Amino acid sequence: MAEEGLPSRTQFPASAESQKPRLKKAPEFPILEKQNWLIHLHYIRKDYEACKAVIKEQLRETHGLCEYAIYVQALIFRLEGNIQESLELFQTCAVLSPQCADNLKQVARSLFLLGKHKAATEVYNEAAKLNQKDWARDQLHSALHLNRHDLTYMMLGKIHLLEGDLDKAIEIYKQAVEFSPENTELLTTLGLLYLQLGIYQKAFEHLGNALTYDPTNYKAILAAGSMMQTHGDFDVALTKYRVVACAVPESPPLWNNIGMCFFGKKKYVAAISCLKRANYLAPFDWKILYNLGLVHLTMQQYASAFHFLSAAINFRPKMGELYMLLAVALTSLEDPENAKRAYAEAARLDQCNPLVNLNYAVLLYKQGEKRGALAQYQEMEKKVSLLKDRSSLEFDSEMVETAQKLGAALQVGEALVWTKPVKDPKSKHRATSTSKAASFQQPLGSNQALGQAMSSAATYRRLPSGAGGISQLTKPPSLPLEPEPTVEAGPTEAPAQMREK
Repeated sequence: MAEEGLPSRTQFPASAESQKPRLKKAPEFPILEKQNWLIHLHYIRKDYEACKAVIKEQLRETHGLCEYAIYVQALIFRLEGNIQESLELFQTCAVLSPQCADNLKQVARSLFLLGKHKAATEVYNEAAKLNQKDWARDQLHSALHLNRHDLTYMMLGKIHLLEGDLDKAIEIYKQAVEFSPENTELLTTLGLLYLQLGIYQKAFEHLGNALTYDPTNYKAILAAGSMMQTHGDFDVALTKYRVVACAVPESPPLWNNIGMCFFGKKKYVAAISCLKRANYLAPFDWKILYNLGLVHLTMQQYASAFHFLSAAINFRPKMGELYMLLAVALTSLEDPENAKRAYAEAARLDQCNPLVNLNYAVLLYKQGEKRGALAQYQEMEKKVSLLKDRSSLEFDSEMVETAQKLGAALQVGEALVWTKPVKDPKSKHRATSTSKAASFQQPLGSNQALGQAMSSAATYRRLPSGAGGISQLTKPPSLPLEPEPTVEAGPTEAPAQMREK
């Protein structure tokens, strides 16, 4: 007989949930930032009224200490045109987070919009000190190590151009062309950089390759036309420019170069018409203003020349040649005192150009100041000696003739340090190209950068190192020098060779 027992209870293991420690409640966001996501959401959706309502509530809860809410409210005020209020809010952000460069950049931006440019520059400099690490360049180099790509090379090259380092930019673009030899944009950019440095053979080679792959590349065509213009082939250059005009009819560098081609062909009215159109399209381009001043000087329209040269000086106040041409215009306007001041400023800014001292000496001689004229003449001789020692530069025959006659008038004619060169008929039409492009480099691809890289009408010929970057002293036949320094037009015509036709 089976033994009758008590019913046994089934033993279940303890619940795993009961064995685990109870999870803590998720921590709440700090009160200062808990609504930031909502503020950002409304802002990017451009729902500014709802955004301002959330910002108001957030600032009330945080007693005005939420930096992000203040920052976004400042951005909204700027979009609404309340620049002063946005400036005050950005300054509050800068106080809350003094090590944040973004806040300082926004303060500087607001100052710029208010017209306080000097203060904006100072704040931008402070922001640059806080953010000196160039992470973009490092990341681009890392990207090239991982996988080479055309766009990576382009961006890295643009960074070097923005920094004014042409040599490194050229090295980057050379590597890019080796990697992608059929990329017309890379070929054109590299050709433009060589053109800026005056290395015409390599420039022509790369621009020619770009046109081989893309015959309609207007940047390459414009650059090639500029090189032909540089060497006096005005008709061929104009043929090239016609093709470019179909693609980019509103390009300021195009009309600038067309105008100076007509100037080289002595078609001065057509030159002024083209330059005026270029000036309308780019009113702040100093090269166009320079060329307009030069053409008006040629046509003896001295008041107009003074107007355009003064405008160019506002954009390039450290360029001695502009002051020299301004002095030429002032001399013809019978204002010798201001002409002397302009010559003195030109001599201070340009330590290598003997033309400045020659024209200044002629003016002083005509004013009866022979001692001052002699001092300027001797300074001119020093510069000529320096240029002859460092380069095989030939001086324009008319400049030499004027200097010899002035030296004879000052009784120092035997001390001349040059000899009159053989006259080269082609030198009258020879253009000049750039040597100082790195100091005002802009991103390539824009009309302004094309003007710097390709505007042969407003640039200098690069001399060997040590020559100081002085332009080749050739001048157009349209501006003859008077044989006697006592004639009023003597200093007026000498400087006109400083720009290419």
